[in-house]
Amino acid sequence: MVAEARLAGLLAREAPVLTTFTPDAAAGLPGAPWLRARRAAAAEMFTGAPVPTAKDEVWRYSRIDELDLGRFAPARVVAAAGGDGSGPSPSDRLHALVDALGPRAGLVVTIDGVLATVASSVDDADLVLGRTTDLPDGGEVLGSVADAGHDFVLLNDAFAPDPVVVDVAAGATVGLPVVVVHVVTGRPGSAVFPRTALRLGPGSRAGVVELVLAADHGLLATPPGGAVPSAARPPEQLVVPVTEVAVGEGSTLEYVSVQSLTGATWQLAYQASTIGTRASLSSFAVALGGGYARLRTDSALTGDGGTSRLRAAYLGSDHQMLDFRTLQDHRAPRTVSDLLFMGAVADTAHAVYSGLIRVRKGAVKADAVQTNHNLVLDEGAHADSVPNLDIEENDVRCSHGSTVGPVDEDQRYYLESRGVEPSRAERLIVAGFFESIAAQVPLAGARPLVGRALTERVGVSRD
Repeated sequence: MVAEARLAGLLAREAPVLTTFTPDAAAGLPGAPWLRARRAAAAEMFTGAPVPTAKDEVWRYSRIDELDLGRFAPARVVAAAGGDGSGPSPSDRLHALVDALGPRAGLVVTIDGVLATVASSVDDADLVLGRTTDLPDGGEVLGSVADAGHDFVLLNDAFAPDPVVVDVAAGATVGLPVVVVHVVTGRPGSAVFPRTALRLGPGSRAGVVELVLAADHGLLATPPGGAVPSAARPPEQLVVPVTEVAVGEGSTLEYVSVQSLTGATWQLAYQASTIGTRASLSSFAVALGGGYARLRTDSALTGDGGTSRLRAAYLGSDHQMLDFRTLQDHRAPRTVSDLLFMGAVADTAHAVYSGLIRVRKGAVKADAVQTNHNLVLDEGAHADSVPNLDIEENDVRCSHGSTVGPVDEDQRYYLESRGVEPSRAERLIVAGFFESIAAQVPLAGARPLVGRALTERVGVSRD
């Protein structure tokens, strides 16, 4: 009887008991019939699935055990109940930020996941921007890359109000980048589900900058005129962005993503890509905010001669936890993947990097590199780095490596011996650490923004 009672208790804990993230709530969101049916099915699967815990290998080292979904509700539910926003619209600041990226081919803006702006200077025959429901095959595009079996991808599937698409036609060259901005307004207890599908037809070329930003924080913190918003602790929120990327045969995508959320935000992000024959993806991710900010990146090289170049930069301070999980999945011959993630942690922040290179049977002559470097700036800070290999083929070349350690004492001594104050010397060293990777941002227009954001973050974390 004791064993039966214990088993019943375990089973009761496995399925989340939720009053807001229900199939009925998902089905009640507006949209095309196929989208509403998809949402309801995803919500049904999510509520019936086990709750992820830190005992699961993919959630090892994480804070997932501290997440209480019952504290959150979809942003539209919170708004309907009269939840307060965080302040005035950030439209002027947003426009200034987007303009700082330089000329662009198109702009898509969502606010709490709801499509607010679509603008394009490119012919519709070459580039389509908007909702996935605007495409004749939108039901096939959504979910064609992202694995819906992942815990929180299902939640995004169920509650993304306006999944958006960037669709580049076969043979088209979009010379300027497309900018996609997801603004999170800051309603207390709200859950926001941005969803983006990027699809490049065969032989095409494009660049995309995707930003996930808190309305009054980080990159959007300072309005015109220099007034600084209130320093009061922001409300707790949940943000679950999903981006799926399909790079068609012979096509090239340069992609930059930047996350700048409040320190009270749970972010559970997923980026998935498929890279076709002789196709190329150059991706750069920047993580600046979030109390617990997770980014899972799965890159599948599905065609002969496909190439992926994955880069990320992150800097945690206070009690932040920045959590990165990557998969370089070689499924075809002569594929190449090159990963470099670099970060620093200060105060009592914690960084986790866990990466896997998988080379499947038949992926002969695959070439994969995985590198992770971490600076630990204070005794209370911590970084874990766990690179892994899973090789099923013989004729391949794979390597991985990681470093975790403090600022180089020789560099510190050199600067201090020339009269640089110790605190400033450390900031300069950390800025130099990030300078090398910031120079690898694939889109020239985004490079100054990324460099400036990292430099300012270094100054904030060490002052």
